[in-house]
Amino acid sequence: MENMKVSIIMPTYNCGRFIAESILSVQAQTYENWELWITDDHSTDDTANVVAPFLEDPRIHYVYLQENGGPAKARNEALRLAQGDYIAFLDSDDIWCPDKLERQLAFMQEKKCFFSCTGYQKMDEAGHALDTVILPHSVAGYWKTFFLSNPIGNSTVIYDRHHFGDRQVPLIRKRNDFALWLQILRDGDACYGLEDVLMDYRVRKQSVSSNKLGLAKYHWELYRHVEKRGVLISALGVLMWAFVKGTGFGLRVRKDRRNAHER
Repeated sequence: MENMKVSIIMPTYNCGRFIAESILSVQAQTYENWELWITDDHSTDDTANVVAPFLEDPRIHYVYLQENGGPAKARNEALRLAQGDYIAFLDSDDIWCPDKLERQLAFMQEKKCFFSCTGYQKMDEAGHALDTVILPHSVAGYWKTFFLSNPIGNSTVIYDRHHFGDRQVPLIRKRNDFALWLQILRDGDACYGLEDVLMDYRVRKQSVSSNKLGLAKYHWELYRHVEKRGVLISALGVLMWAFVKGTGFGLRVRKDRRNAHER
């Protein structure tokens, strides 16, 4: 496995407060054959200055986009540049456990699977652990993922680039990670879940995905226009999203207060 390079996709926008911690969690990985592509979606804060010292590590690359185009565009630029055998995702305010890559790649080898995710812990903006852990389903195909409104944590995903080929994220401003998972799963593959909690997900008040009511129209756009589902299936998908978010139906949640770096 040491010969297999992992390309880590990290879009960022005005994340100077948090991005150093995210990069450090990559540098701390016990699996060392990786490259990190940071694509800056035209930040106006000090993100570039924070990232600059990390560029002494030849595995870390930084691209500043000349206009703001949203997370999907930033992810796609990194995917276009990636050279690895595997693609992994890490948002610029999330944190990986030090052996995340090592354990997840070993899991994929053991299961002989091409697409995987892990459990993750929620934390607040200050980095303090919240009492919510989200565990993945052991196996999730297209329709389970569709109707559970994306039970896959973006910053936990790894997929085999050789198996799935070069992918691009659908150009919708929100839920574009979900759109990519559905695109991958549509052909009959499944996402295999490793229950180990290997990522801390930062809950931010002003994040792109924090306005839950505003997300309804993006779910409709995803189901109806990206996935090209009929009106009834698309409407049911939006209703299921609201139901899952309101009740936690189908999600695997437990109480815990340990940060990823403590595991």
